[in-house]
Amino acid sequence: MNGPGSLYVAIATRAFRRYSTYTGATVAGIFTNSVFGVISSFVLIAVWRANPDAGGYDTTDVVTYVWLGQAMIMTIALWGGGAPADLAARIKSGDVALDFYRPVGILGWYLAADVGRSAFHLLSRGLVPTLVGGLLFDLRYPSGPWVWMAFAASLPLALLVSFAIRFLLAMTAFWILDDQGATLLASAAAVFFSGLTVPLVLFPGWFGDLVRVLPWASYLQVPADVWLGQRSGWSAVAGLGLQAGWAAILLGACALLLRVAERRVVVQGG
Repeated sequence: MNGPGSLYVAIATRAFRRYSTYTGATVAGIFTNSVFGVISSFVLIAVWRANPDAGGYDTTDVVTYVWLGQAMIMTIALWGGGAPADLAARIKSGDVALDFYRPVGILGWYLAADVGRSAFHLLSRGLVPTLVGGLLFDLRYPSGPWVWMAFAASLPLALLVSFAIRFLLAMTAFWILDDQGATLLASAAAVFFSGLTVPLVLFPGWFGDLVRVLPWASYLQVPADVWLGQRSGWSAVAGLGLQAGWAAILLGACALLLRVAERRVVVQGG
């Protein structure tokens, strides 16, 4: 039976196949993630030996956190890119005018494509480095089926938040000549405020409280805390609610800005 759902599945499947053709880049990426995982693990092990319970984590927690971070980088496109990068290029070329005439909305089209991309990276640059980390270090794994289920819910929510931010950045190309400046600034913010550099639990006081409720915390800190059991029960529900809330707000902003662009903006290509 054909319908909108089957079209989205076809878009996601095509994106999955597209990224699966980049074998050399994938192998190189897996190697790079694994090397940085090892380096970061030894650095944070040294830090935690000096302060064994920093942020409520022990050494096993923080090493596991490092490898979860390496797995999430490409899965959620933490540094940017993915399907919204294609949209930015099409805005600048003027080809986006054709996108408005497709039988499916632009937002849904690019979201489906990003889901396909994410699925490929989860199975390659997400899973394989995690297995490498498990062979080299003592990692912590979810303690039961409910934790696995909560993490399985947190992962797509992290992708939705990341996609929405990247989509908003791509749409800046409707109004400015080059979106690269905004994208680079957002990438720097994502690396720092997601907890990829250091876990957000290390930040003290009001600043720590602030960074843990910003949208970038949904990228890594919330899924990692669910995986590690730092968030359980109602705390896990609150973490998922934070992710879902940001996803709803940001996707709503995407839809609203897209309507403004469609009605009032002349694309740069014509």
